[in-house]
Amino acid sequence: MDPVAVTFLVVGGAGLLVLVLSLVVGEIGEFGGDVDGPFSVPAIAAFLGGIGFGGAAASALLPDLPGVATVLLSLLAGLVVALPLAAGALRLSASLRDMPTEPTLTDDRLLGTQGVVVSAVPAGGFGEVRLSVGGQQLKYSARSEAALPAGTPVYVVDTPSATSVEVVSTAPEPSGGPTP
Repeated sequence: MDPVAVTFLVVGGAGLLVLVLSLVVGEIGEFGGDVDGPFSVPAIAAFLGGIGFGGAAASALLPDLPGVATVLLSLLAGLVVALPLAAGALRLSASLRDMPTEPTLTDDRLLGTQGVVVSAVPAGGFGEVRLSVGGQQLKYSARSEAALPAGTPVYVVDTPSATSVEVVSTAPEPSGGPTP
């Protein structure tokens, strides 16, 4: 195998090694630090991999040229591959870092949430409700002043604890008005 290609393959392998280390050991010991931009670990790894593997491919495809010409043309081809890879790594890591997420669920976020009774709630006692919070279905113990049968749509009016809610029915009352 051509020594120029082997050298470029070693550089590409070093880029892969840097990337794997940052992914596997990144959180342990702060490997790579908190650097953003062109000197971030993903950008450096992509750049090294692009130069190495792009240069190795170019040296294998080039006809027999003098050693210096092969190295320079392979390096140029590696740079042509490396620059878009590093830019792509920067954009990808920035989009992952800046991705919007749902805030942490707190008792206050449950207020006003709508759901449905899954286990009947006796008047003054506890039953269970299923609430839709942030796209997830969550079950909570529920209390109500009025008895609520399973299937009743409800609205959260209070959160007495982290695992229980106080609810009122949102079901329409019968047309005859409330019954005594």
